[in-house]
Amino acid sequence: MPRFSVIVPCFKVQGFLRECLDSVLDQSFRDIEVIAVDDCSPDGSGAILDEYAARDDRVRVLHLEENVGLGRARNAGMPHASGDYLFFLDSDDTLTPGALRAMADRLAETDDPDVLVFDYARTYWWGGTRRNVLARVLAEAGDGTFTAAGHPEILDLLMVVWNKVYRRAFVEREGFTFPPGYYEDTPWTFPVMFSAERIAALDRICLNYRQRRQGNILSTTSRKHFDVHAQYERVFAFLDARPGLSARWRPFLHAKMGEHCLDILSKPDRLPPSDRAEFFRRTAEMFRAHRPKDAEVPAELRVLEGSYAAYRVRRDSGRAARELERRTRQARGAAARRARRATAVLLPRRPVDPNLVVYSAFSHRGVLGDPAAIHRAAREHAPHLRGVWVVRDEECAADPALLPPGTEHVLLGSAAYRRVTERAAFLVNNVNWPGAVAKRDGSVHVHTHQGTPLKYMGVDLLGRPGARHGLDVPQMLRRADRWDHSLVAGRYAERIWERAYPCHFTSARTGSPRNDVLVNAGPEDGRRVRERLGVPAGNTVVLYAPTRREYRRGGLVERLDLARLAADLGEDRTLLVRLHPSLATGPARGLGLSELHRRGVVVDVTDEPHVEDLMLASDLLITDYSALMFDYVLLDRPIVVHADDWGPYTATRGTYFDITEEAPGHVSRSYRELAWLLASGAWRDEEAARMRAAFRSRYCEYEDGRAAERVVRTLLLGEPMPGPEPSGVPGARGVPSGRDLLPST
Repeated sequence: MPRFSVIVPCFKVQGFLRECLDSVLDQSFRDIEVIAVDDCSPDGSGAILDEYAARDDRVRVLHLEENVGLGRARNAGMPHASGDYLFFLDSDDTLTPGALRAMADRLAETDDPDVLVFDYARTYWWGGTRRNVLARVLAEAGDGTFTAAGHPEILDLLMVVWNKVYRRAFVEREGFTFPPGYYEDTPWTFPVMFSAERIAALDRICLNYRQRRQGNILSTTSRKHFDVHAQYERVFAFLDARPGLSARWRPFLHAKMGEHCLDILSKPDRLPPSDRAEFFRRTAEMFRAHRPKDAEVPAELRVLEGSYAAYRVRRDSGRAARELERRTRQARGAAARRARRATAVLLPRRPVDPNLVVYSAFSHRGVLGDPAAIHRAAREHAPHLRGVWVVRDEECAADPALLPPGTEHVLLGSAAYRRVTERAAFLVNNVNWPGAVAKRDGSVHVHTHQGTPLKYMGVDLLGRPGARHGLDVPQMLRRADRWDHSLVAGRYAERIWERAYPCHFTSARTGSPRNDVLVNAGPEDGRRVRERLGVPAGNTVVLYAPTRREYRRGGLVERLDLARLAADLGEDRTLLVRLHPSLATGPARGLGLSELHRRGVVVDVTDEPHVEDLMLASDLLITDYSALMFDYVLLDRPIVVHADDWGPYTATRGTYFDITEEAPGHVSRSYRELAWLLASGAWRDEEAARMRAAFRSRYCEYEDGRAAERVVRTLLLGEPMPGPEPSGVPGARGVPSGRDLLPST
C-alpha cells in the first residue's frame, strides 16, 4: 500500500489544477496515490483530471454525478484510499518541493503518529508570500509526539484539514467524516485533535496556501455562514458522547466558538447586512447554552452576554481610532482631489443607449485587431448598431490605414469621448479601458485580448519583477473587473486567462475574430499586400517576427544577423522583419534594421498596422516566442521556432508551457541549426506538418472562421448563431501559399 493517499476535491479550479497536481506528482517521494474527486465541476477540471490519470497510474479520478460540496467530496474519496496516511489537499493549493519526503521522514522518526501537523505559507495573488505567524508553535512541539492536552498551543494554529496528514487506521477507527455545509473543517479538526493520542509536528513549510483574489467560498456574502453554528453543535455533540474529553475541552471549545463567530460577524464580506443581528442572536444563544458551569468568560467574549445593539456600540467605538487615522490620511490628498473635481467636466448621467457600441484597439491606435473584425461583422449582421471608434489623436484619425474614411470616431479625452463611453451599451477593446471609463449598469464590456498567451500575463507577472517593471498589476485587475466577456480561442486560453485575470468575467468560447480572415483565406489573398510591399512577383516571402526580452533593458536582443539570414535565403526570396510593437519607437531600427531596409536587403514591416495582412502575404514564419504563431498556424503554412535563448527567456518572463517541446514546427537552438533547417527542407517535412496539426488542434479549437459573427450575434444581439455550431474541435482549413517555398539542397 502507498504511504500517502492524497485526496483532491475539485470544483471550478481549471486555472489552478495543473499546478496543484504537478506539485504532487513531481515530488521526489513517489510512494503515493492521488484520488481526485471531480465534484461535478462545470469547467474543464474533470477533463484535466482524466488527462493526468491517463498518463500517471498513481492518479484515480472519481466523477460525482452531482455537486455535493467540499466536505462530502472528501468523504467520497476516502473509501478508495489505501495509503497509510490521508492527506486532503485543496485543488488550488500546491505542495512545496520535497514536502512529501519531509513528511515521510518525520512520520518514520516519530513512529507513525495519529496526526502530523506541518507548516504552510500564504501565497497572495499579488505576489506576496507570508509564513504562518504561529510557526513557532511547531518548533516548540519538540522532537517526539504529544497530545493536544500536553501541548494545547497546537490548537492555536489555523484549524483546517489541509495542514495535517492523518493515519488512516486512526480515522477509520474513530469514524471521522466531513459534514455538509460551510466550515466543514471545524467538526473534523477539533474531534481529530482532541482524540489523537500521538501528534507530531513538522516545522517546515510543506504547502502554499493560495489566497485567491476571488473564488474563496468563505468570502462569499451569504446566509450559508450560519452553517458555522451547526458545525460547532456537531463538535459539542462529539464531546457530549465522550465525557472524558468533554471535561477537558468544553471550556476551550466554548471560547473558540465565540471567537470564531464574532470573527465572521466582523468581516464585511460574509453576512448580508439584514442577517447580522440574527447571526449575533443565534451565536449568543449557543454561547449561553454551551457555557460550562462556573466557567469564566474572557473579556473579549462578554459582548455575547449582551444585546446586538451593545455589540454594535462596542464595535463602533473600537473603530473610532482607526477611522480617525483613515480620515487623516484621506485629508492629505483632499485638496488635490477637490482641484481635480473642480476642473473636471461634469456631465449628467444619461441613459445607456442600447444600440451604441464603442470600439478601441491597441491603446486607441485605430481600427485594428479583434475589435475591427467585430465592427465589420456588426455592420453586416446588425446594421442598426451604431459603432464609434476611440482614437488617440488627430494623427491616427487622419491615417486611412488606421481609420478608414467614413468611420465614426471620437478623440481620446474629448467631451464626445466621455459622452459615448458613458452611454454605450457595449464597449469592445483588446486592452483595458482607461480608469476614467466607469462600468455602468446595463453596459457590457467585451475584452478580446491580443492573442493566445505563451508568456506569463496578469497576476502571474507578480513573481517576475523584471517582466512587470512599470506595470501596476492591482490597478490593471481593478480595470479588468469591468470585463463581462473574455473571448477565447480554445480551452487552453480559457484556463490561462481565468488564472491570469482573477476577475468577474465570463469566458466566451467564440474564437478570435481577427483570425476569421486566416481561417477563410485562399492562396491569393496576400497578393495585394505583396504588391504593396514591393515584393517581386513569384518571390517566396519569409516573415521574421521576434518578440521582446525582459532580461535586457529596452527589450531588444538581436538574436539573428538579418543580413546573413537574408543572404542565406538566396535569390528570389524576400525577408519581412516585424519587430515587437513595443520596440517600434525605440532604438532597435537604428541598430541596423533601417539601413538594411533602405538597401533593400530586408523589408521592415514593423509599422504595418494589420498583421493579418503580413501573415497572408508570407509563405513561412520564423519566430521565437511570439503569440503570432498561434494565429499563423491557422494558415497551415510552415513555422520554425528559433529558441536559442529559451532558458533565460522563460526564467525572466515566465511561460505557461515549454514551446520547444510543443512547437508548431521544427525548433532551432542556434543559427547553424536554423540555417540547416532552411537549407535541407526539413522545415516543411511530414513531421513539421504533424506538429502544426497537433498545435492547431491543441490551442485553436474554437477558430472556425465565424468568430466575429458569433460575437455579434451571441454577445451584442443576444441571439443564437444560425446553422450548426462546430462539434468538438473545429477542423482548421489548410491555406497553402500555392508556391514552392525554399528549395531543398
